[in-house]
Amino acid sequence: MPNRREFLNTLMRGGILAALGLISGSVILRSRDKNACSGGFACSSCGKSQSCSLPAALAARQMVWQLDPSKCIQCGRCATNCVMTPSAVKCTHAYAMCGYCDLCGGYLKPGTKTLDTAAEHQLCPTNALKRKFIEDPFFEYTVEEELCIGCGKCVKGCSAFGNGSLQLQVRHDRCKNCNECSIARNCPSQAFTRVPANKPSLLKSFGKEPLEDAGRKGVRNA
Repeated sequence: MPNRREFLNTLMRGGILAALGLISGSVILRSRDKNACSGGFACSSCGKSQSCSLPAALAARQMVWQLDPSKCIQCGRCATNCVMTPSAVKCTHAYAMCGYCDLCGGYLKPGTKTLDTAAEHQLCPTNALKRKFIEDPFFEYTVEEELCIGCGKCVKGCSAFGNGSLQLQVRHDRCKNCNECSIARNCPSQAFTRVPANKPSLLKSFGKEPLEDAGRKGVRNA
């Protein structure tokens, strides 16, 4: 039978080994999660503003900023309050909603009588919205995101005089995904919200259901 001193020594050694095992396991798991990160949004595993190539169930819990078009009032602050220059908010065209109008309220200035591509007749201040003839009387409108500053003028015109197919969205290949979005902080209609990173788009449609994926359902960009 071991004496009291041997028993206490054995118990102490066991406790030390158990503690070392827990610490080592924690370090390994934390290192694995950090190595899985590759840039894009706030990672709940490592705490950094990064995108994680972790399992889909975990990735679905990652959240990114997005603009809800149903609440947007096109105030122009997306162009001026973003930390990015130009803004990470861009005009997106939901083609499934577009009427391909000749007299497009999002493309032409109000009161314009000449329906052509002359710069003085265009509503967009940077010529980011392009007009292409399809067949009489239909025209296709595409967005050059490199030129778009997110001012929302075309969106406001399209919503007032068209079907509302032009909508503002945060483009996550440009967004820094700040913990406190500077646009969201100054948005008068509180249109900015956090959405799952695996479903980052939030486009309104004719029905009640939003067009969540900008890569499907007739939504495309130039």
